[in-house]
Amino acid sequence: MLVLVAPGQGAQTPGFLTPWLDLPGAAERLAAWSDAIGLDLAHYGTQADADAIRDTAVAQPLLVAAGLLSAAALGDVTPGAVAGHSVGEITAAAFAGVLDDTAALTLVRKRGLAMADAAAITRTGMSALLGGDPDTTVAHLEKLGLTPANVNGAGQIVAAGTLEQLAALEADKPEGVRRVVALKVAGAFHTVHMAPAVEALAKAAEDLTPADPQVTYVSNRDGQAVASGTEVVSRLVGQVANPVRWDLCMETFQKLGATALIEVCPGGTLTGLAKRALPGVTTLALKTPDDLDAARELIAEHGAA
Repeated sequence: MLVLVAPGQGAQTPGFLTPWLDLPGAAERLAAWSDAIGLDLAHYGTQADADAIRDTAVAQPLLVAAGLLSAAALGDVTPGAVAGHSVGEITAAAFAGVLDDTAALTLVRKRGLAMADAAAITRTGMSALLGGDPDTTVAHLEKLGLTPANVNGAGQIVAAGTLEQLAALEADKPEGVRRVVALKVAGAFHTVHMAPAVEALAKAAEDLTPADPQVTYVSNRDGQAVASGTEVVSRLVGQVANPVRWDLCMETFQKLGATALIEVCPGGTLTGLAKRALPGVTTLALKTPDDLDAARELIAEHGAA
């Protein structure tokens, strides 16, 4: 059984969309999306520097567009399940047929702007903790006033909070944690600091007409499969201020009988987690179009087309 997943913010790198725009129809599709949301996606995906694409209002629509472009290049694929990490959930909602591509990009553009505004209120950030016992780590983070914003499984938890709280974490790591790595994001996402964005996103969601998922949609709020399009959108709204439980998503993939996992562009992060947490599951990250042939072979073996 094939699972198709989409990464979250921080996966983008300068120029990562350049090779994808050489594929037939890709540049035209990106141009149409850019017009629809008022953002030059081609510029940011091919020419902008790291600082420009770290901007939340830019990074989020850029990631969703990249996921949709790379998935379309695979052809007409029907995965057994779909899921996304953080903003990748909007990409997954499009994979599942809950939202069409333009609706997904319109929503993520509003999401990115709302979260950028919320992040500007207080200087906040996020850091990944590698190693350690999850329970011990979470208790330590709470003692420092930090939120375990992403519980990713495979020995990784992402802490979020003020820059002062993150500095205290650097100086006082939880027992067993090997490294604390600052992430290239512009705010404490999936925490109470994003509460102002929830209201803005709820208003944006009023314009949507979601369909029920056509394949199993696994929510990163709790790893549960969601069968209602309305419930998917409700979770997308609340998700910006709630922790991501990717560990529970991977547990669900396992229960569903996953045998292969493909991570759309810019892939790498989620396949790395799956390699450690899902032994026996074949993984592939769509980094460039050079990976498409191997992905199609994996689909032929594990998925329906």
